[in-house]
Amino acid sequence: MTNTAEKAKTEPASGTGVAGASQPWAALIATFFGIGRMRPGPGTWGSAATVLLWAALAHELPPSSRTPVAAALAVLVMLIGIPAATQVARGSGKKDPQFVVIDEVAGQLVALIAVPLAWKSFLTGFILFRVFDIVKPPPVRQLEAIPEGTGIVLDDVAAGLYALGVMHLFLHFGLLK
Repeated sequence: MTNTAEKAKTEPASGTGVAGASQPWAALIATFFGIGRMRPGPGTWGSAATVLLWAALAHELPPSSRTPVAAALAVLVMLIGIPAATQVARGSGKKDPQFVVIDEVAGQLVALIAVPLAWKSFLTGFILFRVFDIVKPPPVRQLEAIPEGTGIVLDDVAAGLYALGVMHLFLHFGLLK
């Protein structure tokens, strides 16, 4: 394989910055404002950015509104992320392009719903989400088979639900003190 062919497999085409993306808004959202272009591990960068942004936002919110805002943001990211991921996946010709990280944003937000604002909680939520996103226990892996942006986003939301469940078990049993 030539260097040009190798580069075409790993790097997006020029133009919008995402191979073949016909809608600039879709590229912006799908890559979470370019974070999906970071290497190595764009999904990890997307998750880390989400944790940091949520921590900053949550500290500014009254405690009683943190849980509903986290849930609403997760739903909003899913609703915007699915069409954006669909557009970019179609344009790139790939089923689930690595540079699409809006799915990690949605899943990571789910993992942080009703989590205390503490570094241990954020770090644990981050690690749990990344583990479940990588391991993909059933039915997470099966959700990848759903076509286009829906499958791209929903498997990460399911990984986020696993992480959320384990996180709240840890919290219930006082393992994050």
